[in-house]
Amino acid sequence: MYLLTIETLGVTKEISNKEQAEQFPLARPNVLCEKLSKSESEAVECEKIKENASNFNNVSETLRFSPIQFSLEFYSELKSHGGKNLVDANIRICKRGKVVCLGMLAPRKFMQRRKKVEDFKDAADEADQRNWRKLMLEIEEADSAIEVLKSRRVKNQALPKDLVVGTLVRFKQLKKWNLVGEVLEWLRTQHWWDFKEMDFLMLITAYGKQGDFNKAERILSYMNKKGYPPHVGSYTALMEAYGKGSQYNKAEAIFRRMQSSGPEPSAVTYQIILKIFVEGDKFREAEEIFDTLLDEKISPLKPDQKMFHMMIYMYKKAGNYDKARKLFALMSARGVQQTTVTYNSLMSFETNYKEVANIFDQMQRAGIRPDVVSYALLIKAYGKARREEEALAVFEEMLDAGVRPTHKAYNILLDAFAISGMVEQARIVFKSMRRDRCTPDLCSYTTMLSAYVNASDMDGAEKFFKRIKQDGFEPNVVTHGTLIKGYAKANNLEKMMEKYENMCVDGIKANATIFTTIMDAFGKNKDFGSAVVWFNEMVSSGVPPDQKSKNILLSLAKTVEEQIEAKQLVENQSINRLLNNVEGDDVDDVNDDDDDDTNTDENNVLKMKKMS
Repeated sequence: MYLLTIETLGVTKEISNKEQAEQFPLARPNVLCEKLSKSESEAVECEKIKENASNFNNVSETLRFSPIQFSLEFYSELKSHGGKNLVDANIRICKRGKVVCLGMLAPRKFMQRRKKVEDFKDAADEADQRNWRKLMLEIEEADSAIEVLKSRRVKNQALPKDLVVGTLVRFKQLKKWNLVGEVLEWLRTQHWWDFKEMDFLMLITAYGKQGDFNKAERILSYMNKKGYPPHVGSYTALMEAYGKGSQYNKAEAIFRRMQSSGPEPSAVTYQIILKIFVEGDKFREAEEIFDTLLDEKISPLKPDQKMFHMMIYMYKKAGNYDKARKLFALMSARGVQQTTVTYNSLMSFETNYKEVANIFDQMQRAGIRPDVVSYALLIKAYGKARREEEALAVFEEMLDAGVRPTHKAYNILLDAFAISGMVEQARIVFKSMRRDRCTPDLCSYTTMLSAYVNASDMDGAEKFFKRIKQDGFEPNVVTHGTLIKGYAKANNLEKMMEKYENMCVDGIKANATIFTTIMDAFGKNKDFGSAVVWFNEMVSSGVPPDQKSKNILLSLAKTVEEQIEAKQLVENQSINRLLNNVEGDDVDDVNDDDDDDTNTDENNVLKMKKMS
């Protein structure tokens, strides 16, 4: 019999045979048990399990448990079952788990600053490397490459080709396409540089990435005049430029022309056209192209990983989660390798934390290492479900795995504690951000402020609001709205209005959330008249009431007269919005060159249908 002690929640679990191991759902063959090695005795115990793996009939080499995953799910199951034994194996509960953030303050080695050791071939190589880095730094500081490159020329001599090419390649890697285009346009005017076809292709690609389709058209036209043969790269770049410029029909026209008369679209061309269709909400066209690629009889090439990812994202955007899951399964059937991005795409549209956790575990079992986005999605799911223990534990596991947290990951964990008003825990997270070189931004400060608000600590909220300004940040509408919400929640209408007026003095316009908060606060104090005034104020300020605003106004109406008035206000607002949409259609009709006078009656009929 082998004993594994899970320190996180003080739970011990004894497993004596393979059947018990398979029956217990928390065995994680993919997670190494080295995390259990907190002390010398436990390290020895882990080694015993490894050495005697054959006794368990090689259950995935050994019984490997992650203390994080074990304790999280085991603890959740214990809570849901009233603490009763889940399986026949002996389970002993030592103590109830608590949310403890102090472990986050222990610095991880990979987070510490280290002096980078550089290895050069010789002294000349070292001089070249340092000279080139100095050049990159000068360009970054000047935000322009031309003047810096000109200063490097000596007595009108040509710049070394390696220097120019290396600079272009570096900017391309950094995706600084504006600098790539700037350098190439300058090189076109230099007599000492032989501007060839590949330079033109990189230039048109730079304009394509920036969405400057006018310049991309000009370069392609020039290439055609110079007799360069049609190249798939130049046409793909022009197509991408149209897409980034929201010229979706022109982008599609380029793609159709490539299909019919060449050059033959490449895999990159298909990736970009799918992205353009998805961004332009042309889901049917994207699906048609992808279905063609899936048909092995007529498909010019096999759909790759990026195409599958884009289609999964499209189905997420369209709200068709079943098709996204089917496409995820089809990747394995087609032999397309699934990556971290694939699993992240699937996790991103799941709303139930259990589903997100299952996908996360599936990714680990597949031998794919989660990245910071994966952990952030799981932390977010637990946070929304108000399962702070799990959110913190996953964050700790991320740090233990050597994954450096981003601003977003920290803000998500901060929000998990803020939602439940857990101020002390949120403060520790906030403090840890600075230690890990993730300086808190305005979103971090606003989230920390909401922790005080949700804890009903308005004194603490006021002090922290002042600190936001002291630290050099200007509170935005969300920050002000958080403070207003706090006083509305405390039923302090005088303070609530004071904060609203302060916001207006700062030149910040209220949004629908703030108007709804004030309206709801007055209504709950049996002042339906003021609630109506604030609803009308929202409309007159040019802020269209959302569905939540309308529902709250209807819920505040108690008497028959109030209910009639509220219903009339909501209906009038819906009619006004509909009329505005129809007026927008009128403008579109006037600007549509394809419409003529013969279609007037048909257009009127369509508008009447919209009105009804």
